Amino acid sequence: MIGRLSGTLLEKNPPAITVDVHGLGYEVDVPMSTFYNLPANGEKVTLFTHLAIREDGHFLYGFGSLDERAAFRQLLKISGVGARTALAVLSGLSVNELAQAIALQEAGRLTKIPGIGKKTAERLLLELRDKLPKAFSGGAKTSAGATVPDAQADNFGDILGALLALGYNEREALGAMKELAPEAPVADGIRQALKRLSKAG
Repeated sequence: MIGRLSGTLLEKNPPAITVDVHGLGYEVDVPMSTFYNLPANGEKVTLFTHLAIREDGHFLYGFGSLDERAAFRQLLKISGVGARTALAVLSGLSVNELAQAIALQEAGRLTKIPGIGKKTAERLLLELRDKLPKAFSGGAKTSAGATVPDAQADNFGDILGALLALGYNEREALGAMKELAPEAPVADGIRQALKRLSKAG
């Protein structure tokens, strides 16, 4: 089982990327939440990976955090949810947003994701209800191995949610949030991110 890749990022063709590890190129599919945070081609990258072995081949999926990979694996356990659907879910919602949607039983947030219909959304709400809170109760772990406290992760989730509600897409919002201090209060974080977005516009 390939659980982690560290190498040089060669190509980015969403959702697929190619990572060179000592001369061997690995093709990896990643959710957009991971894709947006990738370094430039030619730079070092580390991903937590999941290897799927099927009759038509071996497929490698990569994630920027352990929580993303854990969520992906939980999604794959649900009947009717394949890797493509699981990637779509994690491309449309962060792990914290997904956990929040499950906790609040918000099917509407899931049906906004391309390819997720009402029945699939209801199945996700039902089958993940008692799993995500337990899986992510210890805080978010980054690819560097650090653990982000729940309160900090909640702040970042609230800031991101506010920016999305204001009409910015996830890529714009995450880009504006990159330089925020970890301890930034929600209101200050939103204000700082909006300043960066206004300058970028």
